[in-house]
Amino acid sequence: MEFWQSVQVMFLRSNHRKKDGKDHRYFSIVENHRIASNKTVQRTVLYLGEINDQQRAAWQKTLPVFDEEQQDYENLSLFPDDREIPADAVDSLQVKMSGLELRRPRLFGSCWLACELWQQLG
Repeated sequence: MEFWQSVQVMFLRSNHRKKDGKDHRYFSIVENHRIASNKTVQRTVLYLGEINDQQRAAWQKTLPVFDEEQQDYENLSLFPDDREIPADAVDSLQVKMSGLELRRPRLFGSCWLACELWQQLG
């Protein structure tokens, strides 16, 4: 199965940890990726670390979501300003992607090219 043919779903994951008697919550963006053996594996795409209330307010985003009934994409807000996060939403967080900054990114193109050439050359 080729990388671009696989189904990938991204979501926000929170992890709890007690340190020095305090509860800490760390966040990361994780993607589900179906591999050749038809298993689903999870890969951390972006580690966000601890997010305080001010940062939480900055992580809000409208995403294109595929509606299976209508067979079309619809733009939905994860948690819009005009309504509260549902009470049954476990480990939920309001996110504003426009506040995202990329600092010291790693170059990926050369690594991808090397792996791709290695696979094609056998």
